[in-house]
Amino acid sequence: MGQVGARGAEGKVTITEIARQAGVSVPTVSRVVNGRSDVAPQTRARVEDLLRRHGYRRRPAAPGTRAALLDLVFDDLDSPWAVEIIRGVEEVAHAAGVGTVVSAIHGRSGDAREWMRNLRARASDGVILVTSALDPTLYEELRILGVPLVVVDPAGSPALDAPTIGAANWSGGMAATEHLLSLGHRRIGLIAGPPRLLCSRARLDGYCAALESAGITMDPSLVVTGDFRPESGFTACTTLLDLPEPPTALFAASDQMALGAIEALRRRGLRVPEDMSVVGFDDLPEVRWSAPPLTTIRQPLADMGALAVRTVLRLTRDEQPDSPRVELGTDLVVRASTAPPA
Repeated sequence: MGQVGARGAEGKVTITEIARQAGVSVPTVSRVVNGRSDVAPQTRARVEDLLRRHGYRRRPAAPGTRAALLDLVFDDLDSPWAVEIIRGVEEVAHAAGVGTVVSAIHGRSGDAREWMRNLRARASDGVILVTSALDPTLYEELRILGVPLVVVDPAGSPALDAPTIGAANWSGGMAATEHLLSLGHRRIGLIAGPPRLLCSRARLDGYCAALESAGITMDPSLVVTGDFRPESGFTACTTLLDLPEPPTALFAASDQMALGAIEALRRRGLRVPEDMSVVGFDDLPEVRWSAPPLTTIRQPLADMGALAVRTVLRLTRDEQPDSPRVELGTDLVVRASTAPPA
Protein backbone atom coordinates (compact mmCIF):
# COMPACT_ATOMS: atom_id res chain seq x y z
CA MET A 1 0.00 0.00 0.00
CA GLY A 2 1.27 3.51 0.63
CA GLN A 3 4.11 4.44 2.97
CA VAL A 4 2.68 4.66 6.47
CA GLY A 5 4.71 5.73 9.49
CA ALA A 6 3.91 3.30 12.29
CA ARG A 7 6.36 5.05 14.72
CA GLY A 8 6.55 1.99 16.91
CA ALA A 9 10.11 2.94 17.95
CA GLU A 10 8.73 6.10 19.63
CA GLY A 11 6.52 4.00 21.87
CA LYS A 12 3.36 4.91 20.01
CA VAL A 13 0.84 2.51 18.60
CA THR A 14 1.59 0.82 15.28
CA ILE A 15 -0.63 0.80 12.20
CA THR A 16 -1.32 -2.88 12.91
CA GLU A 17 -2.72 -1.89 16.30
CA ILE A 18 -4.83 0.84 14.64
CA ALA A 19 -6.28 -1.82 12.35
CA ARG A 20 -6.96 -4.16 15.27
CA GLN A 21 -8.74 -1.45 17.27
CA ALA A 22 -10.80 -0.43 14.25
CA GLY A 23 -11.66 -4.04 13.42
CA VAL A 24 -10.36 -3.70 9.86
CA SER A 25 -7.40 -4.90 7.82
CA VAL A 26 -4.01 -3.16 7.66
CA PRO A 27 -4.51 -2.35 3.92
CA THR A 28 -7.77 -0.57 4.81
CA VAL A 29 -5.97 1.68 7.30
CA SER A 30 -3.29 2.28 4.68
CA ARG A 31 -5.94 3.36 2.16
CA VAL A 32 -7.38 5.85 4.66
CA VAL A 33 -3.94 7.25 5.54
CA ASN A 34 -3.06 7.68 1.86
CA GLY A 35 -6.31 9.40 0.96
CA ARG A 36 -7.78 6.60 -1.14
CA SER A 37 -11.51 6.83 -1.83
CA ASP A 38 -12.34 3.10 -1.83
CA VAL A 39 -13.28 2.85 1.87
CA ALA A 40 -16.81 2.77 3.29
CA PRO A 41 -17.74 6.07 5.01
CA GLN A 42 -18.42 4.46 8.41
CA THR A 43 -15.11 2.59 8.28
CA ARG A 44 -13.24 5.72 7.20
CA ALA A 45 -14.72 7.71 10.11
CA ARG A 46 -13.78 5.00 12.63
CA VAL A 47 -10.19 4.75 11.34
CA GLU A 48 -9.71 8.51 11.10
CA ASP A 49 -10.90 8.91 14.68
CA LEU A 50 -8.28 6.42 15.86
CA LEU A 51 -5.60 8.06 13.71
CA ARG A 52 -6.35 11.43 15.30
CA ARG A 53 -6.33 10.00 18.81
CA HIS A 54 -2.95 8.34 18.22
CA GLY A 55 -1.38 11.37 16.58
CA TYR A 56 -1.36 10.34 12.94
CA ARG A 57 -1.83 12.94 10.25
CA ARG A 58 -3.65 11.93 7.08
CA ARG A 59 -1.52 12.44 4.00
CA PRO A 60 -3.14 14.00 0.93
CA ALA A 61 -3.25 11.82 -2.15
CA ALA A 62 -0.32 12.79 -4.36
CA PRO A 63 -0.36 12.91 -8.16
CA GLY A 64 0.57 9.52 -9.57
CA THR A 65 -0.67 7.60 -6.52
CA ARG A 66 -0.89 3.87 -7.36
CA ALA A 67 -4.24 2.79 -8.68
CA ALA A 68 -6.21 0.01 -7.03
CA LEU A 69 -5.04 -3.43 -8.16
CA LEU A 70 -6.45 -6.97 -8.09
CA ASP A 71 -4.67 -10.28 -8.66
CA LEU A 72 -6.51 -12.89 -10.76
CA VAL A 73 -4.89 -16.31 -10.38
CA PHE A 74 -5.55 -19.47 -12.42
CA ASP A 75 -4.05 -22.93 -12.45
CA ASP A 76 -3.67 -22.61 -16.23
CA LEU A 77 -4.56 -20.12 -18.93
CA ASP A 78 -4.65 -22.45 -21.95
CA SER A 79 -8.45 -22.67 -22.18
CA PRO A 80 -11.24 -20.51 -23.63
CA TRP A 81 -12.94 -21.17 -20.28
CA ALA A 82 -10.34 -18.97 -18.55
CA VAL A 83 -10.76 -16.27 -21.19
CA GLU A 84 -14.48 -16.02 -20.42
CA ILE A 85 -13.81 -15.51 -16.71
CA ILE A 86 -11.15 -12.88 -17.51
CA ARG A 87 -13.67 -11.09 -19.72
CA GLY A 88 -16.13 -10.80 -16.83
CA VAL A 89 -13.43 -9.70 -14.40
CA GLU A 90 -12.04 -7.05 -16.74
CA GLU A 91 -15.44 -5.56 -17.54
CA VAL A 92 -16.28 -4.83 -13.91
CA ALA A 93 -12.72 -3.98 -12.81
CA HIS A 94 -12.27 -1.49 -15.66
CA ALA A 95 -15.57 0.22 -14.83
CA ALA A 96 -14.42 0.51 -11.20
CA GLY A 97 -11.03 1.95 -12.17
CA VAL A 98 -9.21 -1.12 -10.87
CA GLY A 99 -6.24 -2.76 -12.59
CA THR A 100 -5.93 -6.52 -12.96
CA VAL A 101 -2.83 -8.72 -12.88
CA VAL A 102 -3.44 -12.19 -14.36
CA SER A 103 -1.20 -15.08 -13.28
CA ALA A 104 -1.03 -18.86 -13.72
CA ILE A 105 0.59 -21.07 -11.10
CA HIS A 106 0.22 -24.39 -13.00
CA GLY A 107 -0.46 -26.29 -9.78
CA ARG A 108 3.22 -26.02 -8.80
CA SER A 109 4.24 -24.89 -5.32
CA GLY A 110 7.28 -23.04 -6.67
CA ASP A 111 5.14 -20.98 -9.04
CA ALA A 112 2.68 -20.25 -6.23
CA ARG A 113 5.46 -19.01 -3.94
CA GLU A 114 6.84 -16.81 -6.73
CA TRP A 115 3.37 -15.36 -7.28
CA MET A 116 3.10 -14.61 -3.55
CA ARG A 117 6.43 -12.77 -3.62
CA ASN A 118 5.19 -10.68 -6.55
CA LEU A 119 1.90 -10.05 -4.76
CA ARG A 120 3.71 -8.62 -1.75
CA ALA A 121 5.87 -6.43 -4.00
CA ARG A 122 2.97 -4.87 -5.88
CA ALA A 123 0.73 -4.61 -2.77
CA SER A 124 -2.46 -5.80 -4.46
CA ASP A 125 -5.75 -4.83 -2.85
CA GLY A 126 -7.39 -8.24 -3.34
CA VAL A 127 -7.05 -11.70 -4.86
CA ILE A 128 -9.45 -13.73 -7.02
CA LEU A 129 -8.37 -17.37 -7.06
CA VAL A 130 -9.84 -19.59 -9.79
CA THR A 131 -9.97 -23.40 -9.30
CA SER A 132 -6.57 -23.24 -7.60
CA ALA A 133 -5.52 -25.11 -4.48
CA LEU A 134 -2.93 -23.02 -2.66
CA ASP A 135 -0.69 -24.43 0.02
CA PRO A 136 -2.27 -23.69 3.44
CA THR A 137 0.80 -21.64 4.40
CA LEU A 138 0.14 -19.29 1.47
CA TYR A 139 -3.49 -18.94 2.51
CA GLU A 140 -2.25 -18.04 5.97
CA GLU A 141 0.15 -15.48 4.52
CA LEU A 142 -2.73 -13.84 2.64
CA ARG A 143 -4.62 -13.65 5.92
CA ILE A 144 -1.64 -12.09 7.73
CA LEU A 145 -1.19 -9.56 4.93
CA GLY A 146 -4.86 -8.66 5.23
CA VAL A 147 -5.45 -9.19 1.50
CA PRO A 148 -9.12 -10.02 0.76
CA LEU A 149 -9.63 -13.31 -1.10
CA VAL A 150 -12.49 -14.65 -3.24
CA VAL A 151 -12.40 -18.18 -4.70
CA VAL A 152 -14.09 -18.87 -8.05
CA ASP A 153 -15.15 -22.44 -8.93
CA PRO A 154 -13.37 -23.88 -5.88
CA ALA A 155 -11.47 -27.12 -6.33
CA GLY A 156 -12.62 -28.11 -2.84
CA SER A 157 -13.29 -26.44 0.48
CA PRO A 158 -11.07 -23.34 0.77
CA ALA A 159 -8.44 -23.44 3.50
CA LEU A 160 -9.65 -20.06 4.70
CA ASP A 161 -13.14 -18.85 5.38
CA ALA A 162 -13.15 -17.09 2.00
CA PRO A 163 -16.25 -16.31 -0.08
CA THR A 164 -16.72 -18.69 -3.02
CA ILE A 165 -18.50 -18.24 -6.34
CA GLY A 166 -19.43 -21.22 -8.48
CA ALA A 167 -22.08 -22.59 -10.80
CA ALA A 168 -24.94 -25.02 -10.22
CA ASN A 169 -22.92 -27.99 -11.47
CA TRP A 170 -25.13 -30.70 -9.99
CA SER A 171 -28.32 -29.36 -11.60
CA GLY A 172 -26.40 -28.79 -14.84
CA GLY A 173 -25.26 -32.41 -14.95
CA MET A 174 -28.79 -33.54 -14.20
CA ALA A 175 -30.30 -31.29 -16.91
CA ALA A 176 -27.87 -32.56 -19.56
CA THR A 177 -28.70 -36.19 -18.76
CA GLU A 178 -32.44 -35.56 -18.50
CA HIS A 179 -32.37 -33.94 -21.95
CA LEU A 180 -30.88 -37.08 -23.46
CA LEU A 181 -33.32 -39.27 -21.55
CA SER A 182 -36.23 -37.18 -22.84
CA LEU A 183 -35.09 -37.91 -26.41
CA GLY A 184 -35.32 -41.64 -25.71
CA HIS A 185 -31.70 -42.49 -24.95
CA ARG A 186 -31.15 -45.08 -22.24
CA ARG A 187 -27.47 -45.93 -22.67
CA ILE A 188 -25.76 -42.61 -21.99
CA GLY A 189 -21.99 -42.27 -21.65
CA LEU A 190 -20.27 -39.67 -19.48
CA ILE A 191 -16.85 -38.12 -20.00
CA ALA A 192 -16.25 -36.82 -16.48
CA GLY A 193 -13.80 -34.17 -15.33
CA PRO A 194 -10.91 -34.69 -12.90
CA PRO A 195 -12.37 -36.23 -9.71
CA ARG A 196 -10.26 -33.95 -7.46
CA LEU A 197 -12.40 -30.99 -8.56
CA LEU A 198 -15.64 -30.21 -6.80
CA CYS A 199 -17.36 -29.23 -10.08
CA SER A 200 -16.46 -32.58 -11.68
CA ARG A 201 -17.92 -34.56 -8.80
CA ALA A 202 -21.09 -32.45 -8.82
CA ARG A 203 -21.66 -32.98 -12.56
CA LEU A 204 -21.13 -36.73 -12.13
CA ASP A 205 -23.60 -36.77 -9.24
CA GLY A 206 -26.16 -34.90 -11.36
CA TYR A 207 -25.74 -37.47 -14.14
CA CYS A 208 -26.25 -40.33 -11.67
CA ALA A 209 -29.29 -38.64 -10.11
CA ALA A 210 -30.99 -38.25 -13.49
CA LEU A 211 -30.41 -41.90 -14.36
CA GLU A 212 -31.70 -43.02 -10.98
CA SER A 213 -34.79 -40.84 -11.34
CA ALA A 214 -35.49 -42.54 -14.68
CA GLY A 215 -35.10 -45.99 -13.12
CA ILE A 216 -31.81 -46.71 -14.94
CA THR A 217 -28.90 -48.33 -13.10
CA MET A 218 -25.67 -46.44 -13.68
CA ASP A 219 -23.19 -48.56 -15.67
CA PRO A 220 -19.62 -47.76 -14.48
CA SER A 221 -18.22 -48.83 -17.86
CA LEU A 222 -20.01 -45.85 -19.44
CA VAL A 223 -18.12 -43.33 -17.26
CA VAL A 224 -14.63 -42.36 -18.44
CA THR A 225 -12.53 -39.63 -16.83
CA GLY A 226 -10.96 -36.79 -18.79
CA ASP A 227 -9.18 -33.54 -17.90
CA PHE A 228 -11.52 -31.01 -19.60
CA ARG A 229 -9.21 -30.73 -22.64
CA PRO A 230 -10.17 -31.84 -26.20
CA GLU A 231 -7.53 -34.59 -26.31
CA SER A 232 -9.01 -36.32 -23.28
CA GLY A 233 -12.48 -36.11 -24.82
CA PHE A 234 -11.15 -37.75 -27.98
CA THR A 235 -9.48 -40.56 -26.01
CA ALA A 236 -12.47 -41.12 -23.72
CA CYS A 237 -14.91 -41.29 -26.63
CA THR A 238 -12.69 -43.82 -28.36
CA THR A 239 -12.78 -45.96 -25.21
CA LEU A 240 -16.59 -45.79 -25.13
CA LEU A 241 -16.87 -46.66 -28.83
CA ASP A 242 -14.76 -49.75 -28.25
CA LEU A 243 -17.23 -51.17 -25.72
CA PRO A 244 -19.16 -54.26 -26.82
CA GLU A 245 -22.30 -52.11 -26.56
CA PRO A 246 -21.38 -48.44 -27.05
CA PRO A 247 -23.67 -45.69 -25.77
CA THR A 248 -26.16 -43.98 -28.08
CA ALA A 249 -25.57 -40.60 -26.43
CA LEU A 250 -22.74 -38.86 -24.65
CA PHE A 251 -22.55 -36.16 -21.98
CA ALA A 252 -19.12 -34.53 -21.82
CA ALA A 253 -18.44 -32.48 -18.66
CA SER A 254 -16.82 -29.69 -20.70
CA ASP A 255 -17.35 -28.27 -24.17
CA GLN A 256 -13.75 -28.92 -25.11
CA MET A 257 -14.07 -32.61 -24.26
CA ALA A 258 -17.31 -32.69 -26.27
CA LEU A 259 -15.48 -31.27 -29.29
CA GLY A 260 -12.76 -33.89 -28.90
CA ALA A 261 -15.44 -36.59 -28.73
CA ILE A 262 -17.11 -35.32 -31.92
CA GLU A 263 -13.76 -35.56 -33.71
CA ALA A 264 -13.35 -39.16 -32.49
CA LEU A 265 -16.80 -39.97 -33.88
CA ARG A 266 -15.99 -38.32 -37.19
CA ARG A 267 -12.83 -40.40 -37.57
CA ARG A 268 -14.90 -43.55 -36.99
CA GLY A 269 -17.23 -42.49 -39.78
CA LEU A 270 -20.06 -41.76 -37.33
CA ARG A 271 -22.37 -38.75 -37.50
CA VAL A 272 -23.62 -36.42 -34.80
CA PRO A 273 -26.46 -36.62 -33.88
CA GLU A 274 -27.62 -39.36 -36.28
CA ASP A 275 -25.33 -42.03 -34.82
CA MET A 276 -24.63 -40.48 -31.42
CA SER A 277 -25.98 -37.43 -29.60
CA VAL A 278 -23.47 -35.23 -27.75
CA VAL A 279 -24.01 -32.69 -24.96
CA GLY A 280 -21.27 -30.45 -23.54
CA PHE A 281 -20.90 -28.17 -20.53
CA ASP A 282 -19.84 -24.47 -20.48
CA ASP A 283 -21.37 -22.91 -23.63
CA LEU A 284 -18.09 -21.46 -24.84
CA PRO A 285 -18.51 -19.01 -27.75
CA GLU A 286 -17.03 -21.35 -30.37
CA VAL A 287 -19.47 -24.25 -29.80
CA ARG A 288 -22.31 -22.49 -31.58
CA TRP A 289 -20.11 -22.69 -34.70
CA SER A 290 -19.05 -26.33 -34.31
CA ALA A 291 -20.28 -28.94 -36.79
CA PRO A 292 -23.00 -29.49 -35.74
CA PRO A 293 -23.64 -26.64 -33.27
CA LEU A 294 -23.31 -28.14 -29.80
CA THR A 295 -26.11 -28.69 -27.32
CA THR A 296 -24.60 -27.74 -23.97
CA ILE A 297 -25.12 -26.53 -20.42
CA ARG A 298 -24.48 -22.81 -20.19
CA GLN A 299 -22.19 -22.01 -17.29
CA PRO A 300 -22.19 -18.23 -16.60
CA LEU A 301 -18.41 -17.89 -16.62
CA ALA A 302 -18.24 -14.16 -17.34
CA ASP A 303 -20.91 -13.52 -14.70
CA MET A 304 -18.87 -15.52 -12.18
CA GLY A 305 -15.82 -13.37 -12.90
CA ALA A 306 -17.85 -10.16 -12.64
CA LEU A 307 -19.40 -11.16 -9.31
CA ALA A 308 -15.96 -12.11 -7.98
CA VAL A 309 -14.72 -8.55 -8.61
CA ARG A 310 -17.76 -6.98 -6.98
CA THR A 311 -17.31 -9.27 -3.97
CA VAL A 312 -13.60 -8.65 -3.49
CA LEU A 313 -14.14 -4.88 -3.83
CA ARG A 314 -16.74 -5.07 -1.07
CA LEU A 315 -14.22 -6.89 1.11
CA THR A 316 -11.62 -4.16 0.50
CA ARG A 317 -14.15 -1.71 1.95
CA ASP A 318 -14.63 -4.02 4.96
CA GLU A 319 -18.15 -4.86 3.82
CA GLN A 320 -19.34 -8.45 3.99
CA PRO A 321 -20.83 -10.16 0.91
CA ASP A 322 -24.54 -10.95 0.90
CA SER A 323 -23.69 -14.66 1.01
CA PRO A 324 -20.34 -16.41 1.58
CA ARG A 325 -21.25 -19.21 -0.87
CA VAL A 326 -22.85 -18.30 -4.20
CA GLU A 327 -23.89 -20.70 -6.99
CA LEU A 328 -25.05 -19.08 -10.21
CA GLY A 329 -27.63 -20.95 -12.27
CA THR A 330 -26.85 -23.11 -15.29
CA ASP A 331 -29.14 -23.51 -18.33
CA LEU A 332 -29.63 -26.14 -21.03
CA VAL A 333 -28.97 -24.71 -24.51
CA VAL A 334 -30.37 -27.06 -27.17
CA ARG A 335 -28.72 -26.98 -30.58
CA ALA A 336 -28.23 -29.53 -33.36
CA SER A 337 -25.95 -32.13 -31.70
CA THR A 338 -28.77 -34.06 -30.00
CA ALA A 339 -31.64 -36.11 -31.46
CA PRO A 340 -33.61 -39.29 -30.66
CA PRO A 341 -31.60 -42.53 -31.04
CA ALA A 342 -31.54 -44.07 -34.50
